[in-house]
Amino acid sequence: MNDFFNLLRYSTLASYQWQEPRLLLLIVAVPLLFVLRWVLARRRAQVVVAFGPGAAPRDWVAALRFLPDVVLGLALSFAIVALARPQRTDERVEQSGRGIDLVLAIDVSGSMEIQDLLPNRLEAAKRIATDFINSRAGDRLALVAFAGEAYSLAPLTTDYDLLREHLASLRFGMMKQDGTAIGTALGVATNRLRESTARSRVCILLSDGESNAGSLDPQLAARLAHAYGIRIYTIGLGQDGFVPYGKDAQGRPRYVQTRLDETTMRQLAVAADGQFFRATDTAGLSKVFKQINQLEKSEIKQLRYRNTKDFYLPYLWLSIGLWLLWLVLKSSFMSNPLED
Repeated sequence: MNDFFNLLRYSTLASYQWQEPRLLLLIVAVPLLFVLRWVLARRRAQVVVAFGPGAAPRDWVAALRFLPDVVLGLALSFAIVALARPQRTDERVEQSGRGIDLVLAIDVSGSMEIQDLLPNRLEAAKRIATDFINSRAGDRLALVAFAGEAYSLAPLTTDYDLLREHLASLRFGMMKQDGTAIGTALGVATNRLRESTARSRVCILLSDGESNAGSLDPQLAARLAHAYGIRIYTIGLGQDGFVPYGKDAQGRPRYVQTRLDETTMRQLAVAADGQFFRATDTAGLSKVFKQINQLEKSEIKQLRYRNTKDFYLPYLWLSIGLWLLWLVLKSSFMSNPLED
C-alpha cells in the first residue's frame, strides 16, 4: 500500500526523467473532454420527464453518478503518465589512465609575512595553491610545510578536501624553529614520493629566502630526489630589496630588506630535471602555477556507464485497472443513460 501511495506523490513524479515530457501536457485536456461532452449533451434534444408535485428529495447516492467519470479521468491521466515514459538514470564514472603524484612544499618562515604580495606572501601562496589543487583531477597530492624544520602535513591522497583543510591551517609560528630549511623540506618530500609507482613524480617547492637551517644540504637533497626519478619545480617568491613589512608605532609602513638566493633555487631545479620560476607579485605566482599545471598534465580518461530504468509499468497497470473498473461502474446503477 505504501508503494502505491509513493507512486502518486509529487516528490516521486518530480524525481523522474521523462522520455516524452510534452505528453504530460495532455493531462490538462482530460477534464476538458468531460466539459466538451457536457456542452454537446446540452445541445441535443431534451427528453421531457414529468415529476410529481414538490421538490425531489436530496440523496447522497445521487452523487455517485459522477464516480464513473472520475474513474475514467484518472485512467486516462495515468495512461498519459505511462506514455510519457518516466525513467531514472544511474550514472557511474570510472577513471583510468596515468596520474601524477605531486608534493607541495611551502615555506612558512617569518619572512613569508612580508607584504609585497597581498595580504602577505603566505596567504597569497595558500590562495593560489588552493586554486592549483582545485584544477587537478585524479592525481595524488601531498603537503609539506617547512621553516627551520619540515613536517609532512598530508600524505599522498586524492582527498582534496583534506588537502585544502591542511593548506588553510598553514600559519606563521607553527614551527618551533624559524629559518628556511630547504634541504630538509626536499628530503621529506622525497620520502613521500620515493615508493610511488605513478608515471610522474613531482615536487613543487615554494620559498622566499636562502637556505639557512636544517641538517640536509639542498644540493644533496635535489640529487637524491633525482635518483628516485622525482622532478623538482622551485618557485622563488617575492621581491629583492626593501619591501613593506607591517607598520611602526606611528602607523607608518615599515620596510625590511629581503633577498632570494635565486642561484641555489635554479641549481636545485636543474639538478632534478625541473624548472625555476620567479614570482614577484600575486599575478605572477598565479601564472607560475598555471604553467606548472600545463607542464604536468595527467592522462586521465573518464568512462561513463549509464543504466536507465523505466517506471511506466505501474502507471500503465493502474490505468488498465481503473479502465476496467469504469466498465463495471458503467454497467451499474451509477451510469446515466440519459447523458450517454
